[in-house]
Amino acid sequence: MNHRLHLRFEQLESATEQLLQAAAHLGERAYSAPAAGQWSAAHVVHHLLASEVAIGQYLQQKLREQQQQLGQATLGMKLRSTLLRLALRLPGLRFKAPSRVAALTPADAAALPPLADMRQQWAATRRQLEQLLNEFPSRLAHRAIFKHPRAGMLTIEQTLDFMLDHVLHHRQQLARITRALGAAPAAPQPVRKGQQAATS
Repeated sequence: MNHRLHLRFEQLESATEQLLQAAAHLGERAYSAPAAGQWSAAHVVHHLLASEVAIGQYLQQKLREQQQQLGQATLGMKLRSTLLRLALRLPGLRFKAPSRVAALTPADAAALPPLADMRQQWAATRRQLEQLLNEFPSRLAHRAIFKHPRAGMLTIEQTLDFMLDHVLHHRQQLARITRALGAAPAAPQPVRKGQQAATS
C-alpha cells in the first residue's frame, strides 16, 4: 500500500472506531430512533457497513474484469470529488441514500443485528479492503475505479476520501441522535498505534 493510500486508510480506521464507540456508548438506546421514521444509531452503523461491503465488492469486480477498460482520471473527476467531500463535511446537510443502498438497511430496528455482530462483520470487511489496497496495482492509481451514484467515477484515492467523509458525515448524524435521546455523548477515544479500528 503506498503512503497516500495508507494515510487515508488509517484515517478511515480511526473515524470508524470513534463512530462504533459512540454507538456502543448508547447501550440499548442504540436501537431507539429519536422520532418515528428516523434512523437509530444502529441503523447508521448498518448503513455504513452495508455501504462499505458494496464498495468492496464493486472494487473487486472492477479489478477482476475491467483493468484494461478503466478510464484515466480527469479534472472533472477531481472537481466532482472535491464538491462531494465539501458537501459531506457541511454540518447539518442531509442526503437521501440512493434507493439501492437504502434497501440494504431494514426500516425496523428490531431486524438489525446486534452492534457486536456488525462490528465483527465490519472488521472482516475492513481487512478485505486493506488487502485490496495492499495489492492495488500502482499503474491503476490514476484510473477511474469506483462509480459514486452522485459524483460519478472516482480514483482509488478519491474513493477512500469518500468513504472517510461518509463515516464523518454519519458521525455527525449519530451525535444528533445522541442529543435527541438525551444521552451524554461518548468521549472520543484515540486509536492507539496498532489498534484496529473495526475490531472488538
